[in-house]
Amino acid sequence: MSTPAYVRWMDRLYLASIWLAGTAIFFMALIIPWGVFTRYVLGTGSQWPEPIAILLMIVFSFVGAAAAYRANAHIGVTLLTERLPVGLRCGVEFLADLLVGAASLFVAWYGTRLCLETLGQSIAELPWLPVGVTYAALPLGSAITLLFVIERRLFGQQDARPVVSQEQG
Repeated sequence: MSTPAYVRWMDRLYLASIWLAGTAIFFMALIIPWGVFTRYVLGTGSQWPEPIAILLMIVFSFVGAAAAYRANAHIGVTLLTERLPVGLRCGVEFLADLLVGAASLFVAWYGTRLCLETLGQSIAELPWLPVGVTYAALPLGSAITLLFVIERRLFGQQDARPVVSQEQG
């Protein structure tokens, strides 16, 4: 049986999400020590490491959470459902998907509005960077999560797929 096109697109989106979240955490791990070094060793603390690290943490959190949801590894979603009897599990998983989808839709909608409304403002430490751009991970990660919720409802959990389970040959 061939894989539906939507699932194949979600595989690509999942990999892009993993790479984006991983890149964000990698650069954050480089930037924070630099900020500590300049402040405590050189005595001339740089202004940019903290806001950039916070930005990268937001990207990691929202995009990484979307990927974790698809991999069925998001502890907040699976903690309760895995402990229920099989008879109740299906209904509670549906309810959990519904709630995650509703929250994702809410954050995607209002996050986009927040981004657009704050594009004219800038961060004091980074005057070249509009505040609206710094919030972009909220609607982006939420929209990705919503796409993964739709996939789960249409095609079931995808945590056993080779691209998700890392059991590629």
